[in-house]
Amino acid sequence: MAEISILSKEVSELIAAGEVIERPASVIKELMENSIDAGAKKITVEIKNGGRTYMRVTDSGKGIQPDDVLTAFIRHATSKIHDRFDLDNISTLGFRGEALASISAVSRVEIITKTVDYDFGMHYVFEAGDVKKCEDVGCPDGTTITVRDIFFNVPARLKFLKKDVSEGNAIANVVSKIALSHPEISFKFIRDNRSELVTPGDGKLRSAIYAVMGKTFTASLIPVDYSLSGVSVKGYVTKPLMSKANRSFQNFYVNSRYVKSVTCMVALEEAYRNSIMTGKFPGCVLNLEIDPACLDVNVHPAKLEIRFSDEKPVYDAVYFAVKNALMLGDKTMEAHAAEIAPPAQKQLTVSEIFNRAEREKAYQLTFDSTPAELTPNQVFKKALDAAFTVSKPSEDDPEEERNPYLGRFVFKRNTPESADSPEKPQKIDNKAAEPAPPEQPAPEAEVQPDPIPEFRIVGELFRTYIVVEMNDDMYLVDKHAAHERYNFDRLKSGVFKADIQALAIPFDIELSYDEYTAVIENHELFNRFGFEIQPLDPPKVKLYGVPLLLTDDEPTDLLVNFADRISKGSTDGGEIFDELFHSVACKASIRANSFSRPEELEKLVGLILANRLMYCPHGRPTMIKFTRREIEKLFKRIV
Repeated sequence: MAEISILSKEVSELIAAGEVIERPASVIKELMENSIDAGAKKITVEIKNGGRTYMRVTDSGKGIQPDDVLTAFIRHATSKIHDRFDLDNISTLGFRGEALASISAVSRVEIITKTVDYDFGMHYVFEAGDVKKCEDVGCPDGTTITVRDIFFNVPARLKFLKKDVSEGNAIANVVSKIALSHPEISFKFIRDNRSELVTPGDGKLRSAIYAVMGKTFTASLIPVDYSLSGVSVKGYVTKPLMSKANRSFQNFYVNSRYVKSVTCMVALEEAYRNSIMTGKFPGCVLNLEIDPACLDVNVHPAKLEIRFSDEKPVYDAVYFAVKNALMLGDKTMEAHAAEIAPPAQKQLTVSEIFNRAEREKAYQLTFDSTPAELTPNQVFKKALDAAFTVSKPSEDDPEEERNPYLGRFVFKRNTPESADSPEKPQKIDNKAAEPAPPEQPAPEAEVQPDPIPEFRIVGELFRTYIVVEMNDDMYLVDKHAAHERYNFDRLKSGVFKADIQALAIPFDIELSYDEYTAVIENHELFNRFGFEIQPLDPPKVKLYGVPLLLTDDEPTDLLVNFADRISKGSTDGGEIFDELFHSVACKASIRANSFSRPEELEKLVGLILANRLMYCPHGRPTMIKFTRREIEKLFKRIV
């Protein structure tokens, strides 16, 4: 029978470290938070090889007293709480005293620190939690911590680390999130000896957003400044017209701590209801100031989640803060661009917001009579409708809307009589345009596929359904569904590659770090879809070309959408891409209610018969059969 024993200090330290330190990004997060709590005004983060071999965080904070350095590396040693009552009023980012102990337990750590009261600093070297060196050293005020060879003594954890670029992007993401939470601090991020991010530290949130998220995102912002029920909400949200393809641009902070909050996310998106397209998401950088006594920040090992004592005031504060900003900011800026006045000092009451929302609904019902007063959402909807309107081909140019992906191809029954007859032209087999595979003698018991029967295109119904006569029966073929299925199967098999439309002026795209990783690691896949991309400094890419078939769509949204979906699943399994294949196949196909030449319809019917494409990717039938007997019964020719 197994005996219960107390774990050794080494094993217990490694287990505890595993709860706090999951990857190099966890190290950077903990060290940066300590630097902020130390009052630093400048913080520099340096990494190499994705942080796997080298990480260094340097700050200008108050430093650690010489007698406290060793104590700081003991688990649960902290200067931020002293008794259980302090847990109800936590205002610092760190408080549990686990970070330094956990980091030193799984890596080689070097610390140089000095306070303003001492002429010399202290230099310590730790390896797997043990002290290897201790000496005085000359250094500036503040603290520098260098971490090398993370998980060198835990190979099981080391093998689970991702590629260097992925781990590096995770660190960059952490630095970016923290930089947005403290615009009064100047942050610098250096990756493999290249500077990637520098924030000014001028105390202006907009400056930090510009440095982290770029010019395009910053230009789309509306200021938010609102208070309700003891909750203050400040920051920025994006204009409805500048919505994003996913939620990666939503940043929520509570008392300057980055958190993932479903309550805040739902409140934000509800405030945009009826002002944003379905499938699009608003971006934001919002900081909530709330009484620490109303929070529990000790519910997640990485402190990414918090618990509110009452979620309703938080939801209401975020909802009305964003709604207030959209009404006072976005509407004025769109309608009166020459008279922009930031509504920072203005705050509508809850009843005023509701009243204005009701008046806006009533106004939107009659906007057709006043086209000059369209709201941004209405303008975008009208533009979208116009972009997808299929025009009737002119009489002068009947080929105006000819589908470039279908050419003439005659499908007839290939019989010995037709092949030997000098009076008739050679009939073309359905696979004549493809190289014939080497002939292999088939076993006698093998059932050979039936040859494609001869068919005749009778016409087209509603410019959507092809009327086909075949084997004494009539078929209605849904041309869009049939072509979509054919293109979908070619995409999945790797045969089809979307044509690229070169952009006259290539432009840079700001991605999240996860999206950037997805683009770089799946470059060939994106090229197959028709994107011509060149990586820039993470997380930026330059877009040179887009899928020719998808030029009706916004190229940025397309790329971000693809990258986001790929980043959330494995590229090894085929099913993760089915939705992407559906999108490309659908847009590459002949559209219902569009003009098609007879040769195109003839070839399409031959393709679906040759490949037995009975259903579209969504499960709808591609064709319906009407027997001659059934038709004659309808006309009472037979009883």
